[in-house]
Amino acid sequence: MRSLKTFYLWLVYSFLYLPMAMLAAYSFNASKYGARWEGPTFEWYRDLANDSALLEATLNSLAVAFVAATLSTLVGTLGAIGLWHYRFPGQTFLQGLLFVTLMSPDIVMGVSLLVLFMALRVRLGFWSLLLAHVSFCLPFVTVTVLSRLNDFDRRLIEAAQDLGAGEGRAVWHVVLPLALPAIAAGWLLSFTLSLDDVVVSFFVTGPTFEVLPLRIYSMVRLGVKPEVNALATLLFIVSLGLVSVSQRLLRKEQP
Repeated sequence: MRSLKTFYLWLVYSFLYLPMAMLAAYSFNASKYGARWEGPTFEWYRDLANDSALLEATLNSLAVAFVAATLSTLVGTLGAIGLWHYRFPGQTFLQGLLFVTLMSPDIVMGVSLLVLFMALRVRLGFWSLLLAHVSFCLPFVTVTVLSRLNDFDRRLIEAAQDLGAGEGRAVWHVVLPLALPAIAAGWLLSFTLSLDDVVVSFFVTGPTFEVLPLRIYSMVRLGVKPEVNALATLLFIVSLGLVSVSQRLLRKEQP
């Protein structure tokens, strides 16, 4: 039975990571079309360094993802603390709206945000894209942090206040450190969602501001260049680095 569980585990991990491993391997393939292996090369990484359009789209995506994840984490964490700590009319309704947003199809959100920006006469570009990404990342952060806070003992805040801490000081020194794993998870989740979003970005970005997912999507019709394999490999390494750093930080927080 144990060997069967081990085999099943390896099967699941192979299904998840084998395509990424093949992508990384073919980023060093000398064949331009990737249909067969013609030997190792670093040519596609050199071409990537000279592809200004692709690099610009990558930097745009990273900038939007970083700012959107940071803003979503700040606002979503404060919202989660408010929903957890206070009791007010309509609280259940507000929490339900979070899950409605989570379950809404991307195309519905994209079209609705486009209509809103057109009604407000907001010029499509960086700011419209950033606001859209914050909008769909915010519920993920709030729900993640709120689920962590629901496991807390509220008497911890009462004990801190009995020892002389004000409400803000109790939240800063008691609630936030305990919620740090969920806050970090919310930031990473928001960063990932923003970085690879296609549908919402398609509706709310303008012609003067291009992001990487839309750039790759437009290249698919003519065939994806080998430089994209190299870029995807680098982004995967960056993602692994972020996850490793977050795990190290969270391990230090544990007693």
